[in-house]
Amino acid sequence: MSRPVLLGLAGAGLFIAALDAYVVVTLLPAMVGDVGLTIEHFERATPIVTGFLAGYVVAMPLLGAYSDVRGRVPVYAVCMAGFAVGSAMTATAGLWDFAGLPWLVAGRFIQGVGGGGLVPLSLALAADLYRDRARAYALGSVAAVQEAGSVFGPLYGAALAAAAAGAGGWRFAFWLNLPLAAICTAGLTAGTRRSELPSGAASSSIDWLSAALLGVGLGLLVLALYPDDPEHRATNELLVPVGLGAVAALALYGWRQLGRLEPLIPRELLRSRAFAGATAANVLIGAALIVALVDVPILGRLVFNLDELGSGLLLTQFLIGVPVGALAGGLLAGRLGERATAAVGIVLAAIAFLQMSGWRADELTLHAGPLRQADIALAICGLGFGVVIAPLTASVLALTRGQSHGLATSLVVLARTMGMLVGLSALTAFGLHRFHQILGSPVLTDPDLRTRIKHLEELVAAAFLQEYREIFVIAAALCLLAALVIAFALRPARMSGDT
Repeated sequence: MSRPVLLGLAGAGLFIAALDAYVVVTLLPAMVGDVGLTIEHFERATPIVTGFLAGYVVAMPLLGAYSDVRGRVPVYAVCMAGFAVGSAMTATAGLWDFAGLPWLVAGRFIQGVGGGGLVPLSLALAADLYRDRARAYALGSVAAVQEAGSVFGPLYGAALAAAAAGAGGWRFAFWLNLPLAAICTAGLTAGTRRSELPSGAASSSIDWLSAALLGVGLGLLVLALYPDDPEHRATNELLVPVGLGAVAALALYGWRQLGRLEPLIPRELLRSRAFAGATAANVLIGAALIVALVDVPILGRLVFNLDELGSGLLLTQFLIGVPVGALAGGLLAGRLGERATAAVGIVLAAIAFLQMSGWRADELTLHAGPLRQADIALAICGLGFGVVIAPLTASVLALTRGQSHGLATSLVVLARTMGMLVGLSALTAFGLHRFHQILGSPVLTDPDLRTRIKHLEELVAAAFLQEYREIFVIAAALCLLAALVIAFALRPARMSGDT
């Protein structure tokens, strides 16, 4: 089988996994209802998203090295099998008494482990199949597939759930993963000859301790940020001790990784201001990006009274803006340099978030000419995030040797995913606490029950709207902070010859 077909099959699996990373953002209200959660306990739904992201981050640095020992295709098959098992667990959540929220979170975590492993595996496959200049194009294609899946995940979930309303609704989006995973795995296994890819080396070692440290650190971090009682406090009661444990575990993981990364990436790079700045900026951008991907569809459901498809379509302009901005960012970076282009892009996103912080309950009825004001703001926001992707990634790649581009690209994805994980956990805790503060304990004196219920729904919607306004302001601040980091850390002009 030809190399492009093999890479395409591997990329198709990665695309499916990337879709599922964010497919839940438009399906979350329906999923939460089916496992018995009510609106006053919405904070318990956070692990449905963070569970996947945590599995994704834990698997990403581990399974690429594991494939050096066991071979690319066997480990790819195991990852896809895990992804399918997690999908089946997610799809069956709420169908039986034992399959409640913990079952759903476990399914999402297993999905994340399988999906996260596909990132370094697909990059390694590209490096194995191609050499010299063709390798850079192959690695770029894999990175583009990852970005595309992440961008279109919310709309994919909403459209699929609406189209399959009679076949399980949101569950169908996860059942569909099983045949898709089987097709990708079977095609790659059948089409791969022994001579095309490394079969593994028994002498290679796997750093299981580092994987354990990363997993424990992320788990403690999510627990520290979990809103255990948002009605009375914004932070977890165990925030300080558990947070310190998370910092200690992650610091040990980072210390161990410095020695393992040095043969691939020069130690001076790991100490460079540009590399550290690009990593920090990606973390901040990930935290802001998750606000748009998760909170806008939920705002559509809870405030604008849209259905699953409608809340997904609300994100359409944002999702279109990201790839358009990515293309524009690539072109502008060649003229203005990575620093100026990335800073302009993320400032553009900040401006859009500030406009969104003034949204009203009737925002979708407001127009600027033929276009809705909300659509314009979301398009500008997506455009800004898209513009920053290419120059920020290019600034990292420009600092690495050609043979390290796959690892460097995965580090970019890893930093952004870490930002999403921490940002979602922290902002959910803050947002739910603010929701309870704003709503308070309303006293309803309406004469009849129907009017009383309608009044309560209006008060709840108003509290959610105010909460999300404040979260959009925080997202704008994160974007501006990322712009400052970029302006301070990156070089004023692209220097592609640096190593």
